[in-house]
Amino acid sequence: MNRDESLRRYGLHPSPADLDAIRALLTEETEREYDDEGDRDLMRLCCSQLFHAGELRDVLLIWEAKGSSFDAHCTIDAQLLCGAGLAETKAYLAAEGSDAAADALEWLTGCDEAGDFTRFTVERYARSEASHYLPG
Repeated sequence: MNRDESLRRYGLHPSPADLDAIRALLTEETEREYDDEGDRDLMRLCCSQLFHAGELRDVLLIWEAKGSSFDAHCTIDAQLLCGAGLAETKAYLAAEGSDAAADALEWLTGCDEAGDFTRFTVERYARSEASHYLPG
């Protein structure tokens, strides 16, 4: 499946019934990306779809995708970790307890302090994603 097929099948605001398929697709592409064979456009779309779902359980899945390569890190925006909101995501990561969560929290806090989240709201970023994926 490529980005356009996924967008046609699941849309930018997938139904709850489709989230497991999107998670599986992101996991598969993340594994492929570790071998420099992943489809980063598809990975970013999966992250955007999960962002729109706003479930905190997806934060570390998106974080893993972001960390799968330098190019994936640059392709997957920090804001995509925060579909439930920046404060909620930071609180989740602080409470989660894993090394990956601690790393994500440290990085996300640095992004916030650097101004990457100035004027960020879930709604504003969702509109930006819609204009990116659904132009016209």
